[in-house]
Parts: sequence; C-alpha cells; structure tokens
Amino acid sequence: MNYKDFIEKEKIIVIVRGVASDKLLPLAEAMFEGGIRMLEITFSADGKVSDEETAANIALLSHHFEGRMLIGAGTVLTKKQVKLTKKAGGKFIISPDADRAVIKYTKKLGLISMPGAVTPSEIKLCHNAGADYVKIFPAVNLGPDYIKAVKAPLSHIKYLAVGGINPDNMKDYLKAGVCGFGIGGNIVSKDMIERGDFGGIQALAKKYTDALRGENE
Repeated sequence: MNYKDFIEKEKIIVIVRGVASDKLLPLAEAMFEGGIRMLEITFSADGKVSDEETAANIALLSHHFEGRMLIGAGTVLTKKQVKLTKKAGGKFIISPDADRAVIKYTKKLGLISMPGAVTPSEIKLCHNAGADYVKIFPAVNLGPDYIKAVKAPLSHIKYLAVGGINPDNMKDYLKAGVCGFGIGGNIVSKDMIERGDFGGIQALAKKYTDALRGENE
C-alpha cells in the first residue's frame, strides 16, 4: 500500500485520546462503519498512561484492522515513542511540535512523519527535516486564510489542518490547499463512549465522510 496516496485519498484522521482499552475496538469499528479509515492513538504527555500501554493499544488496532485501516500515533514527543509505534505496527507519527530529531528518526524507521507547526520558519524546519506533511495546529484559531497565505510561498509543502475542523468548514480548508484533517472530540464523543452509544459515533463519523465525499464529487 502507498500510504501517502491512501492518506490523501481518505483525508480524515480521527484523533483518539484517553479512551480506555476495552472501548477501543467498538469505537474503531463504529468509525470504520462511518467511513473513517485512519485513526491516531495519542501518547499521554502527562504520563498518566504509560508509553507501553499506548503502544499496546496501537498494536491492538493495527492487528485487528490490518489492511482495512491505517493506524498511527499522536502526541509523539520522543524517539522512544516512535520506536514503540513502529514495533506496534503503527504507520504514521503525528506530533504537536517541530522536533527535528523526532522527524528524522520517524523517517529512519520508515514511518510517515506529520509534525505540528504554525510559523513559516517552523513549517520549513519540519519539511527540511524530512516531514511528509506539516500539521497546522490549532487550525481553527489561524483559519483557512492563514494556511492559504503561508502556502503561497511554501507551495511545495503538504499540509494537514487540525483543531476545530467540522463538516461545515472542511471545504474552506480544502480550498486553502490542505491534504487532509485531524479530527478529535467532534467525532470521539466521550459522553457517547461512556453511554455505549457507538451507533451515535458512527453517525457522527458519517457526517464527516459524507461532507468530504460531497466536496470530491
């Protein structure tokens, strides 16, 4: 599988943060039924969940959805987390920051690199270090006009928009030139997970994939 082609075709990466292990498979199945094909399992920056436990969750989903979904890691801040993700079968690394060492190690291990940046200098640093995509975060605070403005002189770089993305504003970011999105709480409803309302989560996911298909038609 060409992972870059897959990412740019499917476009939506759902961010799964702080979800208990026993809820992951039903949550992911609901996402899949709603048309989602990429999931990001985040590491715990505050250490409340160990890196090893997060890696085990990535492995669980990677094995269960092999060939059906692309599973990766988010909030990746260290080379150790990159290595654990690779061992767990994850295929991409998403970070909130522009860390040259993490980017280079990600590429060394053959994974897709998606670091976070805001300024043109940070964006260029990520690209020069080997990043496949640069995550603009928080996108909603910057807006599509900012991405369009930055993309004009840095048009050789591929962008993802993360933070505040919803079915109503996706088209604006696509027009600004992003390749895809990271979407978290707007789909991964903690209340619905607690209630076991995975049908509701599937419906939320479908709203996003329907909106995306509408833009591609």
